[in-house]
Amino acid sequence: MKIAAAQFPSVLGDVEANIGSMAALIREAARQGARFVAFCELAAQGYALAPIAADPGLWLAEDDPRLEPVREACRTTRTAALIGCAARTDGDRPAISALVIGPDGEPLARYDKTHLYGEELEVFTAGTVEGRFELDGVRFSVAICYDNRLPEVAASAAADDCRVYVASSVLEAGNDSFEKVCPVRARDNGLYVLLANHVGTCEVGECRGGSAVWGPDGTLLADAGDGGRGLALLELPADAAARWNERRRAAVRTW
Repeated sequence: MKIAAAQFPSVLGDVEANIGSMAALIREAARQGARFVAFCELAAQGYALAPIAADPGLWLAEDDPRLEPVREACRTTRTAALIGCAARTDGDRPAISALVIGPDGEPLARYDKTHLYGEELEVFTAGTVEGRFELDGVRFSVAICYDNRLPEVAASAAADDCRVYVASSVLEAGNDSFEKVCPVRARDNGLYVLLANHVGTCEVGECRGGSAVWGPDGTLLADAGDGGRGLALLELPADAAARWNERRRAAVRTW
């Protein structure tokens, strides 16, 4: 299976334009063989908290018709995608969410950021459930930006037999996550870490992109580059699924 982290400059507050950019990148990644594509934190709205707080019309739901271009791209290319967005909850605040759309265009998983940071605490509702899904026999874990600062999040993913750890983020230029967080989480837990980062100016500052994949030994294996639209793609080794399936079969035999 080939996985991809995609980056593009979100237009602040323009959900339709950002969804269109993501649909185009899903198709582009699929042409290069990708089966799964991840986008950054709040990619659908852009990282600007005050406009999101003020306008519930910007918030998305899993069945939101504005997501149809992405659903269609997933269906026609048989590719799954993780969409970073502000999503509706049962309360009066949205969540910082990762909506995973399957290769059939249907919802596959949802993860709401559990560790909010700074002014996010005043705007969003924190999630309470870990992010997990399976695709083609490979188990994925999902974390969003500040979640990755807590070592126990990645450790839990490894203990839960995940092989790919998706870090959907907004990291400004100079953030030490590229050197001191993502590769460390990969190495310490034997995970493939897939970082999808914003590119361009947003509320946290100037984001350089640098979306990337690190291998289980912490080695940088793919990089989307700095400062522009791009993709970081990696073909997972065949044992990424085989190891997880063997553990599952062993658990069933033990039971």
